[in-house]
Amino acid sequence: MRVRKAVFPAAGWGTRFLPATKAQPKEMLPLVDKPIIQYAVEEAVAAGIEQVIIVTSSQKRAIEDHFDLSYELEHLLEERGDIEMLRQIRHISDLAQVAYVRQKEQLGLGHAVLMAKELVGHEPFAVILSDDVVVADQPCIGQLIRAYDRVHGSIVAVMEVPHEETRRYGVIATDTQHPDNDRLHRVSGLVEKPEPEEAPSNFAIIGRYVLTSRIFDKLEQTPRGAGGEIQLTDAISALMDEQEVYGYEFEGIRYDSGTRMGWLKASVELALARPDLGPEFRGYLRDLDLSR
Repeated sequence: MRVRKAVFPAAGWGTRFLPATKAQPKEMLPLVDKPIIQYAVEEAVAAGIEQVIIVTSSQKRAIEDHFDLSYELEHLLEERGDIEMLRQIRHISDLAQVAYVRQKEQLGLGHAVLMAKELVGHEPFAVILSDDVVVADQPCIGQLIRAYDRVHGSIVAVMEVPHEETRRYGVIATDTQHPDNDRLHRVSGLVEKPEPEEAPSNFAIIGRYVLTSRIFDKLEQTPRGAGGEIQLTDAISALMDEQEVYGYEFEGIRYDSGTRMGWLKASVELALARPDLGPEFRGYLRDLDLSR
């Protein structure tokens, strides 16, 4: 079956960005002039995803408003003759078919994915964590979908990280590469945030997945793990007893906009890449006195 749906967990509190996230969702923080989650949704749409499923909480109404129509704003822009901005605003609400499901308790990433079970149904689906902004010639999730079409098994996006940073990620153990694609590795084990001396590799999982619907059964059977949460990596480990799971070394540059420094780096580099902002911004940065 074709991968048509993508789940976007977006119910967390965003405590790393307090006080900015006291009254607005972390996913709505801007990178230049678009909210973080819009980059992720646009990536999914560019990869052929037809339905976006956003897992929210009671504090995330702004996300729903962002992807909805705004008749008053559109009318105002039309009256002003600002046709280009009107086009951009209409583009947001026309991006994809968007559905929402509430996660009433924040019980971890695995629990958030489980909330989408009824909307996903019995088909493979993508999971996209919008904190991970990936700039690539080909959409990152599209790279995973193409790999899924080849192996028909669940796939996690991985990248090599310095060995001392493994404690920040889920890390895979691998045993073989796919004979037709050296970026595709069969996963033999998963470890959540291992200490460097215990890490089975330096291939870290980042926020892109393509999963078979069998994962929902495993999530329902997964006990709460670290922090009292249902860990997606635990469910994927259980899935490996029945189906092959692969890690895919994606092509592109990943920014962790879920951290303050990662958000700053993403903001700067995305601005520099913009033809309307890059030249002036580059000149500004060049003239900065960095000795202060």
